[in-house]
Amino acid sequence: MPARTRPIEKFAEATAKCTLEGAAYGKCIASNYQNVSKDMCAKEFMMLKDCYLRASGKIR
Repeated sequence: MPARTRPIEKFAEATAKCTLEGAAYGKCIASNYQNVSKDMCAKEFMMLKDCYLRASGKIR
């Protein structure tokens, strides 16, 4: 019987494939971290989210 993959392991594998998008989002947040506001980095977040969903196989 194959070992079961834990959800956190699946998450880690998917996010490891999105380093460029994660870096862009982090850079956006860090650029003005003292005045973070809603939707400040929405474009970068959506790129990261889409990458994660593609990498995890949830969308194609």
